[in-house]
Amino acid sequence: MKKFARTAVGAASVVVLAAALGACGGDDDGGGSSSDSKTIALLLPETKTTRYEAFDKPLFEAKVQELCDDCEVKYLNADQDASKQQQQAESAITDGAAVLVLDPVDSEAAVGIVKSAQSSDVPVIAYDRFIEGADYYMSFDNERVGELQGEALVEATGGSGDILMLNGAPTDPNAAQFKTGAHKAIDASGLNVVAEFDNPDWSPDNAQKFVTSQLNNIDAASLAGVYAANDGQAGGVIAALRADGLTKFPPVTGQDAELAAIQRIVAGDQFMTIYKSIKTEAEKAAEVAVALVNGDDVGETTDFQGVKSFIFDPVVVTTDNVNDTVVADGFYSVEDICTAEYADACAAAGLS
Repeated sequence: MKKFARTAVGAASVVVLAAALGACGGDDDGGGSSSDSKTIALLLPETKTTRYEAFDKPLFEAKVQELCDDCEVKYLNADQDASKQQQQAESAITDGAAVLVLDPVDSEAAVGIVKSAQSSDVPVIAYDRFIEGADYYMSFDNERVGELQGEALVEATGGSGDILMLNGAPTDPNAAQFKTGAHKAIDASGLNVVAEFDNPDWSPDNAQKFVTSQLNNIDAASLAGVYAANDGQAGGVIAALRADGLTKFPPVTGQDAELAAIQRIVAGDQFMTIYKSIKTEAEKAAEVAVALVNGDDVGETTDFQGVKSFIFDPVVVTTDNVNDTVVADGFYSVEDICTAEYADACAAAGLS
């Protein structure tokens, strides 16, 4: 991953921004719509991953309302359809959106959305997934996410044995970074990747089918572990292993700190997940969007591939630190995690 170079958006930028707001024609650097609109379009990619509807959307909307009581959030979800997202973005621009906050289904296809928006003086914040040419980008250190997952799997397995790898969608640039980071740790160990799958839409069902098919060729009990790039896939992996007759599972990684994954971790079914503070990310996106709407300074940024960016740190969650991470941050309460089914496991983990 490229080193992040520090930069700042200072007073001079505010002057340029103010000029851009009053100007006609395109502005490749963003800076706000030429209209008086205070509509912010939030375009999210899909609903199969629970985080978007449960966290990103409500957290973003609440922060915008807190900062700007006359701003309006127009929410659109593409249901993993890049063409639908293109249409949604064009509609939002036509309807007068002042800013697009865009988590793309397909980052390459989304370059066209960015160009179209900027030609209408509408800046684009690439949210969670990078888009070339966007005005701003915010996400986590994604290669480091994969590296942390890989390191955890190496540690849990002792660094030897056969594993399966389930990566994210090829159209998702984050997935490529997770994969690169994971391979950095795994390839340096004695682990042997028996089979690897790039899941087209991150589908838990696809993950389950892939593992089930692999279990026709290998003995589930002989697996040292499974790299799953996110929690949805981890759930599919564990379902396949359970259907094959296992009751105790090899170490399985994950990401997103979904509630079901935290419960699996507490129960000992999933080894770890990556917690990315969606609250931090969503609220920063809201702050930047409101600043752009109002013509204000967005604050200090880093540079990522030529785009002004905000990059956040991921955290590993295992059964040992559930209380100190997702519970301490208020992401979930003990009551959320410790339902009747998990009461004994929670007590053993010190969560009761």
